[in-house]
Amino acid sequence: MKNDNYLKDIGHIKDMMNRSSRFISLSGVSGIFAGCYAIIGGLFTYYYLFPKPHEQLNYGSTKFFEIVLIALLVLVLSIATAIFLTSRKAKKHNAKIWDITTYRLVINFLIPLVTGGIYIILKLNSQHYGLTASLMLIFYGLALVNASKYTIGNIKYLGIAEIILGLICAAFPGYGFWFWMIGFGLFHIIYGSIMFVEEKKASHWES
Repeated sequence: MKNDNYLKDIGHIKDMMNRSSRFISLSGVSGIFAGCYAIIGGLFTYYYLFPKPHEQLNYGSTKFFEIVLIALLVLVLSIATAIFLTSRKAKKHNAKIWDITTYRLVINFLIPLVTGGIYIILKLNSQHYGLTASLMLIFYGLALVNASKYTIGNIKYLGIAEIILGLICAAFPGYGFWFWMIGFGLFHIIYGSIMFVEEKKASHWES
């Protein structure tokens, strides 16, 4: 009996140490919102900003600038929603959200993401547009996998899925927009929904 209690204490201590070195998992609802933002922004871009069959989207043109603004708006809304909902989740669990672990997570996430962003801009400046969506998915996936070791949850698998989708997208460059919609829209909604269900199960067991 004493040995069982001893092993339980060891397991509890290990769990506490593991959680203290990892950022609390992102809110599942924030993932759903991010996916919805991406789909709404993508559909708006497709119907109102995409060039017609006889037109060409040139780097530096007004339409290109507007598309970039839509993408940035989706990014800002997604980040703001994630920070708000995850902060609320952290307070509910009496956990700190801004500490050394958060700093490490952000740095490990930004290194592949910023590198990919700079590389994509260089390719666009050289008027190589075909693999833009593929590169965005791949570098985003790498950023998620790289940051996953500092967060609780299954964000690594979302990253792997994004990388695989990006590689498939590279084989079908003419369908890059739709792969982008699947990766940043549908995949986020699926991931967020799974996380939301797990959060509900966890809160049920805690209560």
